[in-house]
Amino acid sequence: MLKRYLQEPVIEDLKEKMVFVAGPRQVGKTTLAKQILDTAGAGEYFSWDRRQDRKEIRKARWPGGDALVVLDELHKYRHWKRWLKGEFDKHRGHLRFLVTGSARMDIYRRGGDSLQGRYHHYRLHPLSYAEVEGTPRRELPSPGEPLSIPSWGSAETMESLMRFGGFPEPFLAQSERALRRWQKERVDRFFREDVRDLEAIRDMSSMQLLADMLADRAASLLSINSLREDLEVSHRAVSHWMDILERLYYVFRVRPYSSRSFRGLRKMPKVYLWDTSLVSDEGARFENLVALHLLKFCHYLEDHQGYRTELAYLRSAGGREVDFLVSCQRKPWFLVEAKVGEKQIEKSIRVFREQLKVPFAYQVALHGTGDFVQEDIRCLPAHRFLAALI
Repeated sequence: MLKRYLQEPVIEDLKEKMVFVAGPRQVGKTTLAKQILDTAGAGEYFSWDRRQDRKEIRKARWPGGDALVVLDELHKYRHWKRWLKGEFDKHRGHLRFLVTGSARMDIYRRGGDSLQGRYHHYRLHPLSYAEVEGTPRRELPSPGEPLSIPSWGSAETMESLMRFGGFPEPFLAQSERALRRWQKERVDRFFREDVRDLEAIRDMSSMQLLADMLADRAASLLSINSLREDLEVSHRAVSHWMDILERLYYVFRVRPYSSRSFRGLRKMPKVYLWDTSLVSDEGARFENLVALHLLKFCHYLEDHQGYRTELAYLRSAGGREVDFLVSCQRKPWFLVEAKVGEKQIEKSIRVFREQLKVPFAYQVALHGTGDFVQEDIRCLPAHRFLAALI
């Protein structure tokens, strides 16, 4: 069974606080929780989706002695935070609580007291290149340091991630038929269960159409007005649906970078999908895959290391653009430009690097084989760059 990258950090943090693990449907949260439970010595797993478990949870029938309690999809219980605070405060001397869910558990605050100071929060991502390759766990570079680019790498793993995405079930199956069936079942259950359980949506069919349209607009500027016109609904409705899709880990948005020294395009974000296999265009799918790897890197630095990070893109008023800028502690760290083919270094990345004084810059090529440096900008194959991340 594949060991996930968050297993050791979660086990470490459970020694002092509760741990919440959120992430997309079928990303592996339950599997991760059960793997951790297997190492705990004593404990029990409860799922809010099972009727009998709901009864056990409400009656607080916990294991005796020192034990780990796993609570899956607990956020579907209306008063879960107030209830969990009471249970943690009462049993914190001998019980540890691991809570998992598909919604953003740091956002859904359905009444009750805050759990501030009682938990650590992690976001579990799909499989990434480094995780699939089993890269030995290492210390990531500190902000301001260059990425540690390995000299090895497998183009076959990169091809598999492009084909099947990073969700464990279809990736491990390595089958187009299994991928199609998984995609259909996952999307159907997403709307039938996650959205209906947590949101009051009257026009569900239009929201599903919106989700379908976003797969064709991945890696593009997101225009709410354009979507509103295509769907023939209000601007407010589309904005609300986008917020829901982001809260429930269906899409994520990357916003334009802005600072006192740089005023670029300020309003329009780019949209990306958590499931890259839904994106049909090769260039957009590759950019989406790079975005997801960078977001995973940023989330890990935030959730485990405590840094404040930001993933943004750069676009000037004149139309010059760079795909990604990673900032840490409010300081630009490195630029990334994603290209399908190996080309000359883009002029935009040189201009923005000088203008913003970004320490490092990388141009990443999906089908590239060369690795060279030009004007302090490194151009290298995608599999080698992604191997340097988490």
